[in-house]
Amino acid sequence: MSEAMMNTYARADLAFERGEGSYLFGTDGRRYLDFTAGIAVTSCGHAHPHLVKALQDQAAKLWHTSNLFRIPAGERLAERLVAASFADKVFFCNSGVEAFEGAAKLARRYQNVTGSPQRWKIITVTGSFHGRSMAAISAAGNPKYLEGFGPRVPGYETVAFRNTNELRAAIDDETAAILVEPIQGEGGIRPAELDYLRELRTICDEFGLVLVFDEIQCGMGRTGKLFACEWAGIAPDVMMLAKGLGGGFPIGAVLANDKTAVGFTPGVHGTTFGGNPLAMAVGNAVLDVILAEGFLDRVQEVAGHLRSRLEAIAGRHPEQIEEVRGAGLMLGLKAARPNAELIGALREAGLLTVGAAENVIRLLPPLTLSSGEADEACAIIEKVCASAARKAAE
Repeated sequence: MSEAMMNTYARADLAFERGEGSYLFGTDGRRYLDFTAGIAVTSCGHAHPHLVKALQDQAAKLWHTSNLFRIPAGERLAERLVAASFADKVFFCNSGVEAFEGAAKLARRYQNVTGSPQRWKIITVTGSFHGRSMAAISAAGNPKYLEGFGPRVPGYETVAFRNTNELRAAIDDETAAILVEPIQGEGGIRPAELDYLRELRTICDEFGLVLVFDEIQCGMGRTGKLFACEWAGIAPDVMMLAKGLGGGFPIGAVLANDKTAVGFTPGVHGTTFGGNPLAMAVGNAVLDVILAEGFLDRVQEVAGHLRSRLEAIAGRHPEQIEEVRGAGLMLGLKAARPNAELIGALREAGLLTVGAAENVIRLLPPLTLSSGEADEACAIIEKVCASAARKAAE
């Protein structure tokens, strides 16, 4: 590994030369079944021909103009996201953490322009993850990510996840918004109960707060609906998107209803690269795939098949897997031994996974996963669990 790289990642000693669908091909000559999808990013699989063509066609014409001028492909992508969601307005940026920053600013700005400038604090929940900026790590409040970076940025109060009594008690005259992931990813694949999400909507309506959902990881079809909050039948005021929206190309977005979007006016917020022609071309291509008739139904079908197989494996190997959790193709295996050991063994056997908090192994395959590929992954997991059991018995 190059000594020129900053030591910020505990990388596996593995590199890839190409990808195809649900597979990555390593420089070691091996083929790996990819259940990381770039951490829920390559939603349409690797080298999807429609996405490749969209990027190549746009790259041959125009890369960047800035937001000083209209970007027609961005206008089209915004219109399509609005048509498919609760939102009335969209702001494009480059990443999930930029979407977080935009959403936090919008929530505060909305309160300011509608006559409540004293409302600036945002309530978040334990186990959350919203990115790595100073404000984002302060919002999540995880000591692991705050250590060594000085005082926590003010304006964020963290309460227990899935505890509306504690949340209500934290609301005061300075509270502007509530920010929650419908399914926590980094926090250990922890879904919020649907009634909890509904109660958040009720609380925000009661107190005049902005409800912000972080669907950076759980959105864009990951749960079998375009957005995870759809399962609860409610809509936020603001939503953060990234990851799967670009299928591997960096895109972030802030979606908002008209009521809240009044907070953003010319000069209040902006970005140099956000919404550039390359990103917008790919984002439209991703929507072509995900919004195609029957696509999300197929995601639900394959996800149900995968989960039932995984639960059966966990039942046979409780000494390796304590629990299967999550929704759709955002699943977690709570390991009964250090998850890093299982992740390493799975990688050696040809299956790529990613860790999370609470000793969880995340399974985040492309949404284009087939039932056959799900079976292949389960066969690898079964083999690794059985092998570990034999070794433990020796």
